Amino acid sequence: MTSMLSKVDWSTKSRRALKPTEIVTRLAAAPGWSLTGDGADVAIQKTYTFANYHETISFVNALAFIANAQDHHPDLSVHYNRCVVRFNTHDVNGISETDFDCASRIDALLG
Repeated sequence: MTSMLSKVDWSTKSRRALKPTEIVTRLAAAPGWSLTGDGADVAIQKTYTFANYHETISFVNALAFIANAQDHHPDLSVHYNRCVVRFNTHDVNGISETDFDCASRIDALLG
């Protein structure tokens, strides 16, 4: 995966849907992330749990900063003490390397 410190401008890169074996391999190296959905709705997803709403929103704001910098925006489900993050790449109707790169960057927030 891409280094946490180097920015990747995904808006300038050609993206492709990962093959199922590539997805399985990358999921094995992404603790807590799981596969959800099917077809064009397939995604990787993880639930982050916090002590309270303030911590949850702080996480969401930091996540939004990273997502915007990477030009790749997840679907979020925000609750009082948790946030469900769901990545897929609409351009390729599936999961791309971009999704796993951004997932690792989000994980690094709490590392």
